[in-house]
Amino acid sequence: MNPINTEAPLNNFSQCHAGIANRLDHLAGLPALLEPAAQARAVAGDLLKFFDAVVRVHHAEEEQDLFPAVLRSAAPGEERALVGAMIDRLTAEHRAVEEIWDRMKSPLKRVAEGRDVGSHAEDFNADLRDLVTAYRGHAAYEETHFLPLSEKILGRNDNHMAALGLSLHLRHAQAPAGYL
Repeated sequence: MNPINTEAPLNNFSQCHAGIANRLDHLAGLPALLEPAAQARAVAGDLLKFFDAVVRVHHAEEEQDLFPAVLRSAAPGEERALVGAMIDRLTAEHRAVEEIWDRMKSPLKRVAEGRDVGSHAEDFNADLRDLVTAYRGHAAYEETHFLPLSEKILGRNDNHMAALGLSLHLRHAQAPAGYL
């Protein structure tokens, strides 16, 4: 506590006013801080719903429909071996992404509830970076290498492409509301 200045007692009131005004200036900045916090809660809440409802389902569709269709339609020998290796890689990447996600769910729930991630902030930040990096790399590989090869392989026989399309259509027709 500041000692009382008995020689200029009015200065104490003036200093107090300056301190109050300084605190009020900080308070005036609060709305600008609340907006990003609300945005963080919304993003976290949305991602919690999205990942399990969309990303895991997408992985399952690839593994249950796309990958087997391409493997069955691949020419025996070198092409089938290449497709098999690509599928092994993509499936392993699915599991790696899902493993990172599973570690992030609890801290992300805290963010969605407006709470701090606590003592796990450093791990959460690392997992977040790893998830984004892993998924972007996975998607780039799939888009650049696997899907063009899949189109070439399935495109050789219209029935194979049609069968995949029908399988996906039936799966989506049974999907819960709001899936996509």
